[in-house]
Amino acid sequence: MHPVRERRWKIALPDDTQVKCLSAASSLPLLLCRLLVSRGIETADAASRFLSSSLAEIHDPFLLKDMDKAVERIRSALLAGEKICVYGDYDVDGVTSVVSLVGFLSELGGDCFYYIPHRIEEGYGLHGSGIKEAAEKGARILISADCGITSFAEADICSSLGIDLIITDHHTPLPQLPDACAVINPLRSDCGFPFKSLAGVGVVFNLILALRKRLREDGYFASRKEPNLREYLDLVALGTIADIVPLVDENRILVSHGLKELSGSSRTGVCALKAVAGVSGPVDCGAVGFRLAPRINAAGRLDDAALGVELLLTADPQRAAEVSAELNASNEERQQLEKAILDDALQRLATDPSFRDRKSIVLASDSWHSGVIGIVASRLVELFHRPTILIAIQNGIGKGSGRSIPGFHLYDALQACSATLLQFGGHKYAAGLSLDEKTFADFAEEFDRLAAGLLSAEDLLPVLRVDAELIPEEISLQTVELISVLEPFGMGNPRPVFVMYGVKLIQATILKERHLKVRFLADGYSFDAIGFGMADRIPVHNTLDILFSLDVNDWNGRRSVSVRLKDLKASQ
Repeated sequence: MHPVRERRWKIALPDDTQVKCLSAASSLPLLLCRLLVSRGIETADAASRFLSSSLAEIHDPFLLKDMDKAVERIRSALLAGEKICVYGDYDVDGVTSVVSLVGFLSELGGDCFYYIPHRIEEGYGLHGSGIKEAAEKGARILISADCGITSFAEADICSSLGIDLIITDHHTPLPQLPDACAVINPLRSDCGFPFKSLAGVGVVFNLILALRKRLREDGYFASRKEPNLREYLDLVALGTIADIVPLVDENRILVSHGLKELSGSSRTGVCALKAVAGVSGPVDCGAVGFRLAPRINAAGRLDDAALGVELLLTADPQRAAEVSAELNASNEERQQLEKAILDDALQRLATDPSFRDRKSIVLASDSWHSGVIGIVASRLVELFHRPTILIAIQNGIGKGSGRSIPGFHLYDALQACSATLLQFGGHKYAAGLSLDEKTFADFAEEFDRLAAGLLSAEDLLPVLRVDAELIPEEISLQTVELISVLEPFGMGNPRPVFVMYGVKLIQATILKERHLKVRFLADGYSFDAIGFGMADRIPVHNTLDILFSLDVNDWNGRRSVSVRLKDLKASQ
């Protein structure tokens, strides 16, 4: 099996009449309107809502099914002084969900503590041992954060121990729900919340919003300070970006304001994390996704995610510095493990002829660390554009992590293979599973049969979606600044990709053995572009069609346009 080099260009440029109508109605520049229309934003009202990112535009949290039940139960617990346990997941979404809830409930004067399972020893989700520990500490309520939607047996354990369970989750539910005091999940079939793609921390933030509203109506804050919920948006941004949910609708609004909070954060742990990660100045999605979030994730992947919770909750600068240093060291160890697993997987794919005709990648090893295989699976999907599942086997049990591509719903596929699995859960594009080592071969075969039946040869080629055609004189700082109003860019709202036809190649060089630097000439304008990781794509033709994005290059106080090459091919 070889990495995919060819890309499909999806060029469906917006209708000029529609673009001009939007521009006339909104008084926005034509280029910006082209980008908006290409993203399905076709009216002046829709454009105004999208560009404003006003917190006033977020949805009523009480539209989430069972929100009223959860709020009333937590309210009564606060008034009665009952102990509350917040039980979270060990990834960034789970950690920030826990910190948000524990921080908010503590501000309200609540008696609360948290529990996060150990990834290696316990695994994902609610566990009887953790619930029993919460009961021993006197918890009367257990609130799950970013987990619990399929925890049927654990819900029964809560009931038997006299604990009221409130589930907050965003993973795919089954037709039947656990027997709990409240189950808050926008993906419930009977949930009327208009936005279905919240991260776990987004669901928690809605719970916090609803609870504050109810307490405000009760006069709860007449004798105590009312929490400022803007101060929690840094956590919402961290978890939402790290969980790679679409940055549209409510997620876009929350992340837009959350990035501002991260940029000027007074949260002690965030300041320490930024320092150790080398992040200064305005924080964007890239800084979160590639610098901040991996360090929070590292503890949960290799050891104990409670370190990340401690970091984000502490007000002690010295302790924050110590914990952030530990997380940084864990992240370096994680990178080394990840490289070793990736090298092993690539070697097996290159030498095992059985993978030559497969439309999926399923690999297992008893030498892999289960905490990092999800990252490696993502990397393999980038390289081969196939649904990928990696499984770490220990004592005859395999723990797997999968990533997928458009056209192949990973959770549905695992459900179809459930006879060969012990457990599974997740989303369309990411999921986890466990299996008995004896059923691995059967699972791999069944999974690939599903992929072969659903995916065509065309589906196995990555798609590059083009937003608009650009002319050479539009490559300018003014254009970059115009594009910036669409930020934050990420899943569901990617940085715009432009096409330019018939450019002349002047020069091509290789940088650091990995990157392609090229100089083009078009209509009398010359410009440089860089293709990261495209060293093997040196053009063999002189006249090319190119796909690219635009960014700003800041160097020694000078700002210039950076043209990021995405793909190129010979002009027809």
